[in-house]
Amino acid sequence: MLRILFLCTGNSCRSQMAEGWARRLKAGQIEPYSAGIEAHGLNADAVRVMAEAGVDISTHHSKRLEALRGVEFDYVVTVCGHAHESCPVFRGKARIIHAGFDDPPRLAAGAATEEARLAPYRRVREEIRAFVETLPDCLAQHPQQETL
Repeated sequence: MLRILFLCTGNSCRSQMAEGWARRLKAGQIEPYSAGIEAHGLNADAVRVMAEAGVDISTHHSKRLEALRGVEFDYVVTVCGHAHESCPVFRGKARIIHAGFDDPPRLAAGAATEEARLAPYRRVREEIRAFVETLPDCLAQHPQQETL
């Protein structure tokens, strides 16, 4: 199984969604992890929209990369621009790939209704799902530090 780390700024939303989808869709092929450059806490709206899609991430917790010290990854997938730009150096065989997704909390800021607030979370959830469905095949086709 490939060990894949989904890395984001705060490990609160996009990286958590990616880990959840990978656990659901790629069990037996991928051993997924998620972490952040910082830890911002698990985003309740991300938990909600993932539950709507049948994926429970409510037991996940936001963690910094240091919490995974000692785990050797095959791939590190940065899912936001800040994590891509601030990605630390990984020793060993880890290949770093960028697959950026919009930031749902930023897009939802100032939404007038609950539905308007959740709409960007749902859109990004489905974009992440589509990406995870292509794993691991799409990763092997790209050189290190490539943007997908």
